Amino acid sequence: MTDDGAHDTNAVIMPAAAGPAPAAEVTEFPATTLPGWPVLWASIAGLIVGITLTSVGAKIPAELAIGIVLIVVASVTSAGLTAVAPGQARLLQLLGRYTGTIRAQGLQWVSPLTKRHKISTKVRNHETGLAKVNDADGNPIDIAAVVVWQVADTGKAVFGVDNFQTFVAIQTETAVRRVASSYPYDAHGEGKLSLRENAEEITAGLAAEIAARVRPAGVVIKEARLTRLSYAAEIANVMLRRQQASAVVAARQRIVDGAVGMVESALDRLAADGVVDLDPERKAAMVSNMLVVLCSEHPTQPIVNTGTLYQ
Repeated sequence: MTDDGAHDTNAVIMPAAAGPAPAAEVTEFPATTLPGWPVLWASIAGLIVGITLTSVGAKIPAELAIGIVLIVVASVTSAGLTAVAPGQARLLQLLGRYTGTIRAQGLQWVSPLTKRHKISTKVRNHETGLAKVNDADGNPIDIAAVVVWQVADTGKAVFGVDNFQTFVAIQTETAVRRVASSYPYDAHGEGKLSLRENAEEITAGLAAEIAARVRPAGVVIKEARLTRLSYAAEIANVMLRRQQASAVVAARQRIVDGAVGMVESALDRLAADGVVDLDPERKAAMVSNMLVVLCSEHPTQPIVNTGTLYQ
């Protein structure tokens, strides 16, 4: 700004300070290990020799010192032995830095200074609790699902999220609620998906959404299925009557379609065989009578006409 209060047009606008760069994503890679059995036998041998030297050479300082050193070295070395069972992995962390994952079964040796996280790589099930959600039509429904999942990337599972098991549980419940609110319980038109009638399509979409949500945790989704789907208790009776009414209407429609087809066939047969020549009025009466007989829910009482066709 100048002395007369005018703004300086040549002032330099400093750019805003950039925020911290996002941390690099940690992904799994194999750890460097040594076979564990040779190290185990060497540790046992060193421990035996060290104990022997400290016992026998208690009066000889040199042998006593060597024995103590052997015992310490054998103890520290044996602390690096790590057994890996089938369906498990060991994630290694040295002074806060990720140094790899052991997936090979058996006895392995790593640096005794490393911190080892035990992670199960077995296939697991997670069943959500019964949730009450409004479907796409606004009707409250009870829904639950089961998800089959497995840890695929131990690096992401440990360092990508705070707790990968809790993360999977919360994301699964969120996806179930979103999918349930995106579709109606029953479809009320052709070509529309519904939770009750299109379970395969719905669960396929549910599995894809859960897989996308849990990808930051290094988890893969094997399968997702709905285990419970029903109207909420407060509207269950009303919706049951609605379904029954829809079923009755559909059944009556089918009965009427069949009756009309039978009447048409009868009229065509009578006309083709020349059994009787009916005028439009008598045809209408015949159609009315046949439809009453075919569509009635109760047995009909036939009336025998002993006169002519027109009496």
